[in-house]
Amino acid sequence: MVTISESEVLENKRVLDLLFSYMPKIAAERKMENLLVLMADMGRSIVMADRCSLWLIDEDRGELWTKVAHGVNELRIPIAAGFVGWSVKNGLPVLVDDAYLDPRFDRRSDGKTHYRTTSVMAVPLFDSQGKVMGVFQAINKQGEQKVFSRQDLERLTLTAVYSAKTVESARLTSEVEESKEELEATQEELIHVLGDISESRSHETGDHIQRVAEISYKLARYYGVSEEEAVRIRLATPMHDLGKVAIPDAILNKPGRLTEGEFEVMKSHALKGEELLLKSKRDLLRFAAVVAGSHHERWDGCGYPRGLEGDEIPLTGRICAVADVLDALASPRCYKAAWPEEKIREEFIKQRGTQFQPELVDALVEHWDDIFACLRQVRAEANTPRF
Repeated sequence: MVTISESEVLENKRVLDLLFSYMPKIAAERKMENLLVLMADMGRSIVMADRCSLWLIDEDRGELWTKVAHGVNELRIPIAAGFVGWSVKNGLPVLVDDAYLDPRFDRRSDGKTHYRTTSVMAVPLFDSQGKVMGVFQAINKQGEQKVFSRQDLERLTLTAVYSAKTVESARLTSEVEESKEELEATQEELIHVLGDISESRSHETGDHIQRVAEISYKLARYYGVSEEEAVRIRLATPMHDLGKVAIPDAILNKPGRLTEGEFEVMKSHALKGEELLLKSKRDLLRFAAVVAGSHHERWDGCGYPRGLEGDEIPLTGRICAVADVLDALASPRCYKAAWPEEKIREEFIKQRGTQFQPELVDALVEHWDDIFACLRQVRAEANTPRF
């Protein structure tokens, strides 16, 4: 029968209390540097070491690095150096009473830090594939005992297992977030490139799509749309006229009034843009397809391509319709001069409830000065003539 002394019971309780106190902090932390600090502090407290470091492998540089050696900034050592290097190479723990009596010890580390290493533990961290990803190292046992025990090694091993899972999870989360950011940036860049292509074919200033995007964003926010959704609208609206790439130049850039047949061809750009964008599997591009296919619908149902009415029209299409017409009226085109500001305002009030949703016109008129100033600012930043 195995008996456990009162001191062992108290020690086990201390270790458990430490684990439970650190785990919520570690679980809530997202930054890798802060995670390493927390885990090193936890390891140091559990085994009562003077210093504790969590070393990670940098395969690109063939080094081990840590930012959590207590009292020391980032350290980098060759991947095969010292006890941690041996632990990485062999995938085995190290338990040493006096480092200076062990040939694996790299005395240069003490020389650089003016520190005297005596007792040492090093435990490898394994990823989910069984590959060594780093080493948990504890230096100089504190308290009455001056050397680490086998029980200390077991506890550091337990801490290393938990830490390895945490580091691997944090890395995966970071990679996913980075991939998401890169994907969003790539999609945004693609949208603007394709938008520029559609604008370049119609001999309009390339900043038209930027003005429509910024006006749509402001109008969406004033209408009460959330910041996240308004940003999505701003990213998608530059694609509203993508279908123009399929319209013949003779129609697209005709200086005079279009014939009925020519206008039917021109109207087809809405569905063509929608169809092009729906071929993508990317959420943002498919969202842009909704804008492309609905920004010429009218609130009274007399628009195209589907003759949608009122709330049947997607909100993004209703918002883009206002922004697109506002910029079209305020800008010179091959078939017309720019309208005066007051005449544009009067036109929107006139079309309230017919071409445009009443509440969107109300938001536009209420914030007219700010939205119209946005037009001027984007135009000025693009170094194009002012209206």
